[in-house]
Amino acid sequence: MSKGTSAYLSAQQRDVVHQLARSWLWRSELPTWLLMVAVYGGWFASVVYWRTLGLTLSTLLLVLFTTWYMSLQHELIHGHPTRFPRLNQLFGTLPLAVWYPYGLYRDSHLAHHRNHTLTDPDEDPETYYLSPARWAQLKPWQQQVIHLRNTFPGRLLIGPLLDMGATLKTLVHAFIQRDKPAMAMWIIHLTLLSGLFYWMALHGFSPLWLVLTVSYPALMLTKVRSFYEHRADEEPLARSVNNEAALPWRLLFLNLNYHSVHHDLPGLPWYGLRKVYLLYRDGYHQRNHGFRVAGYGEWISRFWRKSVEVNAHPGTQKDAQDAHSFVTDVRHQSSGDYRPDLSANDAVATTRRAG
Repeated sequence: MSKGTSAYLSAQQRDVVHQLARSWLWRSELPTWLLMVAVYGGWFASVVYWRTLGLTLSTLLLVLFTTWYMSLQHELIHGHPTRFPRLNQLFGTLPLAVWYPYGLYRDSHLAHHRNHTLTDPDEDPETYYLSPARWAQLKPWQQQVIHLRNTFPGRLLIGPLLDMGATLKTLVHAFIQRDKPAMAMWIIHLTLLSGLFYWMALHGFSPLWLVLTVSYPALMLTKVRSFYEHRADEEPLARSVNNEAALPWRLLFLNLNYHSVHHDLPGLPWYGLRKVYLLYRDGYHQRNHGFRVAGYGEWISRFWRKSVEVNAHPGTQKDAQDAHSFVTDVRHQSSGDYRPDLSANDAVATTRRAG
């Protein structure tokens, strides 16, 4: 991990993380390679052998593998399992989740990792907050939709639909504005999606069934993880939650429930997040001002009907001079190599140029 570019709790933690980075397991990235084999193998086997498995079981398996694939795409964005961004992109470009081109997700997510602007509706493309001006412009029924979306069941049921609408807007705008890089990204995505649908049809599996009963439920599962992941706090490093979720959720989401650790040290591989969290649990509890929950069940019980207050952003004090203190690298450096990985900054710049 690059010295000076990651938000370590202490110099001692930095030394421990660097020591872990020198282990064979972390250097080989074997868990991520095995993960890719499991995700791809399981997804395509569920389609090829759907008649043997039965439609119900194959559909359930596809929902799980599709959700897992989206977690894998996140890992690829953060520089695993290789230090070559284009190769990682190749591993995550297939549109198994249907809706989101890898490049769109990558650019949005890397911009999201500027911790000093985290949750800021004008800067963070993944925030659920709206600017006060935008909130005031909404009609009463639109505000009610937002309130519904901010309940736990609402986030799962209508959250994906709202995201899909926003994504389709980017598709339309790309062609209206003649944004050639964005147009190329969408053309590649739609071409691959057409090829995937054709292949599925050859095996007698309905692409429409995939869209309705696999893709949407998988997107709903991702909303479980992202529910109340961030809050507006004066301290940038206190804006991300640590969710002590059960093993099935941790495996499905590749430990991203330890979200404060991920934002502090975004280059940590997925199999290192829990280890680092458990080593410094109390330190992270202090770092993010107690923003910690015992599992997703706590969110369900607290927000089954009540809405999370992530509507109009309350505003925070931002010191541009200190912004560099919260810029983090996106991948874990190999042993003995602690130079900053500038590919993240380049990708973010590309995102802003592409609109």
